[in-house]
Amino acid sequence: MERKRVTIHDVARTAGVSRQTVSRALNDKAEIDGATKQRVLDAARELDYRPSRFARGLVRQDTTTIGLVVPDLLNPFFTEVASSALDAARAREWHVVIYDTADNAEQELSTLKVIGSQVDAIVGYFSLPESDLDSHVPGVPVVFIGREHQNPRFSSIRIDGEDGVREAVTHLVKAGHRRIGMLDHNRRPEPSIRQHWFFAAAAEQGLELDTSWVVGASQSIEGGAEALDELLAAHADVTAIFTFNDIIAIGAMRQARKRGLRVPADLAVIGFDGLELGAIMEPPLTSVGIDTRRLGTLAVDQVARLLARGDTTAQDPEDLVVRASLLLRDSA
Repeated sequence: MERKRVTIHDVARTAGVSRQTVSRALNDKAEIDGATKQRVLDAARELDYRPSRFARGLVRQDTTTIGLVVPDLLNPFFTEVASSALDAARAREWHVVIYDTADNAEQELSTLKVIGSQVDAIVGYFSLPESDLDSHVPGVPVVFIGREHQNPRFSSIRIDGEDGVREAVTHLVKAGHRRIGMLDHNRRPEPSIRQHWFFAAAAEQGLELDTSWVVGASQSIEGGAEALDELLAAHADVTAIFTFNDIIAIGAMRQARKRGLRVPADLAVIGFDGLELGAIMEPPLTSVGIDTRRLGTLAVDQVARLLARGDTTAQDPEDLVVRASLLLRDSA
């Protein structure tokens, strides 16, 4: 059986001091007294602790370091979130190390195996069960983005797009559309929460839609194009679509033009994310927009609360929600 790697958190727990005190003692800093330093050294020797090459060379151990985990840095949405998180961390003089998991559960697990001894806290997107995170990053605070948490050591920044999707479907119906399809995420076995919001909004408007009006799409321009072709093959009378994100929507718009369809005259398109990239499309993309700057800033702020208190029991859950709203441009 593989031996579990000893982390700086284990040394801190054994010595009864903070992680920062451990790093100062191991780096022979003058800010701590001799007795405390010796207690730390004894604990490190007892546990056979060896700082990682990463911790020794790339990151100063007396500085707070956050691991930001995203599924795809090529997707501008995650780039925007990362940028805002970097700004918020920089304002606190914290380091941020970014990990791209390629939206793959195995890669997530590989990331967890190396991240625990390198960072003070983790922020990001995970599909793995909480038990995996708890076993691979013991003692490290984790802030999920866009996912609920159960472990009291963890926290969540929730994205609520229900009202924004309702606005989008209502807008389409008022414009005369009754045959509305959706291009959803295709990398999960279950329908996305955005699909649930879409069907709920359609039902409120009296639309008779079923799952045949939804096609799964890869998270890319090409994925959006292929999914639109599949949807139109099943429902040639579709006059509007709502998509899981803006990247899929942009791919669908490009494919619509290749098919000789005018956007929005022949096919109205609404995305989800509100990316700045959508504003430079022709026509500019209407989208259910999320404030990515607030999302990244809120995640870093929550890390600060976790590190200061160790739990979030006093935190009002409503303070940890980013709500989306319809951003009207010209594609719908």
